[in-house]
Amino acid sequence: MTKTNRDAFIKISGKKDGKRISSRVLEEIIHRHIKNGRRSIEVEGFGQHGIGGRLWDTGTEKTYIRITGQSGQRTGSMGNANTRIEVMGPASDDIGWLNAGAQIIVHGHTSNGVMNGAAQGKVYIGGSIGARGMTMTKRNPRFEPPELWVLGMAGDYFGEFMAGGIAVICGHNTGPQDQILGYRPLVGMVGGKVFVRGSVQGFSQKDARLSPLPDEEWNWLLTNLGVFLKKINKTDLLKSFSKRSQWQLLEAKSPREKADTPEKPAMSWFREQVWDKELGKGGLIGDLQETQKDTIALITRGDLRRYIPVWEEGKYIAPCQAACPTGIPVQERWNMVRLDNIDEAISMGLEYTPFPATVCGYLCPSPCMASCTRNLNYMSPIDVKLLGKAGENVKLPKPAKKSKKKIAVIGAGPGGISAAWHLTLKGHTAVLFDTSDTIGGKISSLIPGSRVPKETLEAELKRVKKIIPDIKLNQRIDSKKFLKIKYDYDFTIVAAGAKKPRSLPIPGIEKAVFANDFLTESKKDKSKPGKRVVIIGAGNVGCDVATEAHRLGAKEITMIDVQQPAAFGKEKEDAQAIGAIFRWPCFTKKITKTGLVLQDGEVLKANTVVISIGDVPDLDFIDDSIIVENGLVAVDQFSQTSDPRVFAIGDVAGPGLITDAIGAGKRAAESIDRIIAGKSPDPGNILPQIDKQRISLEYYNPRSIADNLIDCGADCASCGKCRDCGICVAICPEGAIERVETGKNNFEYKVDENLCIGCGFCKGACPCGIWDLIPNPAL
Repeated sequence: MTKTNRDAFIKISGKKDGKRISSRVLEEIIHRHIKNGRRSIEVEGFGQHGIGGRLWDTGTEKTYIRITGQSGQRTGSMGNANTRIEVMGPASDDIGWLNAGAQIIVHGHTSNGVMNGAAQGKVYIGGSIGARGMTMTKRNPRFEPPELWVLGMAGDYFGEFMAGGIAVICGHNTGPQDQILGYRPLVGMVGGKVFVRGSVQGFSQKDARLSPLPDEEWNWLLTNLGVFLKKINKTDLLKSFSKRSQWQLLEAKSPREKADTPEKPAMSWFREQVWDKELGKGGLIGDLQETQKDTIALITRGDLRRYIPVWEEGKYIAPCQAACPTGIPVQERWNMVRLDNIDEAISMGLEYTPFPATVCGYLCPSPCMASCTRNLNYMSPIDVKLLGKAGENVKLPKPAKKSKKKIAVIGAGPGGISAAWHLTLKGHTAVLFDTSDTIGGKISSLIPGSRVPKETLEAELKRVKKIIPDIKLNQRIDSKKFLKIKYDYDFTIVAAGAKKPRSLPIPGIEKAVFANDFLTESKKDKSKPGKRVVIIGAGNVGCDVATEAHRLGAKEITMIDVQQPAAFGKEKEDAQAIGAIFRWPCFTKKITKTGLVLQDGEVLKANTVVISIGDVPDLDFIDDSIIVENGLVAVDQFSQTSDPRVFAIGDVAGPGLITDAIGAGKRAAESIDRIIAGKSPDPGNILPQIDKQRISLEYYNPRSIADNLIDCGADCASCGKCRDCGICVAICPEGAIERVETGKNNFEYKVDENLCIGCGFCKGACPCGIWDLIPNPAL
């Protein structure tokens, strides 16, 4: 884009089609133009809030925002150092709120809260301001102080709790009796200075004092008055404003000045002359008290701190890991990415699942992303699917040394493959049995190709076959075969899945097709659903049926359910995208040649009716030594059945996600491995999830949507795992924290209790929630 185009004003209206645009949408439009390289933008405001604020995308480039019409509240809030905002008329509340460096010019009056909480930047007001201007401002000595210039008067409670910065109130068009600073100005003032042209009666003399106006201050004021008046197009007033005798300087009192009050008895005098005389030395508990009765410093250290900081690295797991059914430590992987160990981060997936790309990258509904702490602030969660998809062509992990133990796994679906995969990696011989002619279970036979690329699935199944060479397909498992397997192998894992469809006791059910059968045929392009399809059951499998029916030519697809549809995630989105209609509650009476009849008599015409109300496991082959309850194999927390040599995972033990089955397969393999090693099954050290409120998301750009591994690693908040950023060391006011190497690539942050005052700055500033502040056990 040429310089001319960049500098030329582009005009944006706060209305579209005669309707006012919301503040959020207008801000997004402004950011879009900024991202496209525009640096001069004119906004016609219609009361929208926050115009011109938070333009961080510009970096170090100067940006000019001109506002016509009506600017709403908080114009220029959290303004960037290279942003200039000019309001061509009056302005509403909170101009320059939390200003971080923006220059703001207002050609008119402003209402309340001008420059509230500002730390940098300059605000020029070509009129008067409302109440509580310049309140709670602050000064960072590394930067120029915030400045507020007002042509007229200030409203009530001006400069309340002012902690830094400079205010100049010119008192234009005011009389000698007018209170230029309003009612009760400068209450609680602890820093900064105020130049006033006119009367300063009524200011808080407890907190501020009149100071002489030295030459240095006068010269600064005179120079910058010219700048201010030029900004607001009032240079003709410079001569009348240049009379030194009209100006006064107010400054904050120092703590010593505030303490300089009439003498009061000290606490030591009260203790010695009143307390001890009446109750004996030490008071009520003098005979029990061992603490030396001495003056305690105002700021205490060591054992006298009320609170002590604790570095809690490794004490909690991140919400993403806690939500993952497979237990993948997602935050550890993003930490590897940040350390440029990207290959290691990708390969780590195979330590937890044989399907990092197929499942984690495509099929999983990503509970890890749903639980991402960033969601608290309406920020985009870190896209874990990118890590999953990158695992398609990862090198095979190396199995441990071979043992002499053999484990049979009945069912070569995701859960069964996961169990066999992890047993093989631990050195045991796993043999897969399946009734089908291919491995993968429903992933291979039912799930539509639109959900996962064919080449990705084939690549991962090929990798599985390399790790688990002993796979027996087309195996019909009956009770006799099951007993033989039990006694031929050291352990048996039942992962046969749920393949028997639930049906409905209604007339005409034989005219319907079950979802699994439909999806199997459609995957082979053999199904011919016709133009109209009705699906009974509006869950995720029903949504897969809908998308496949549409692919095969269906035009009208209706999904009915007796309750609010259970579908969610990508499956539901895909079904809605192809125009599927969700209806509930609907109760089926019968199925006819022309379609489906509801209980209320309504006829839904259909060429094909599909039953998709779930599946149940077929456990007829299970022998009596294994307890079956409510159609499911009873298992303990380790997936162990009533027969200690038989484990059951996946849908035979309870319905769940593909990732639930994969996770159960991994845990069953670990339990068997421990038993083989002569140990009892152990869930391991299960850590609690970190409280999301401990994480500081203020360090991250809320507009950032990372779409690559590097940016995802940078944007991950690393909940509960130290990023080694050193912010705690930098922010500690006493220098009490140091980083200590504890071994190769290991470290910890330690606190010197003789320096620490227990202020909690480390906890408040920590991005990852590693630091906590606990009551001092010594007290």
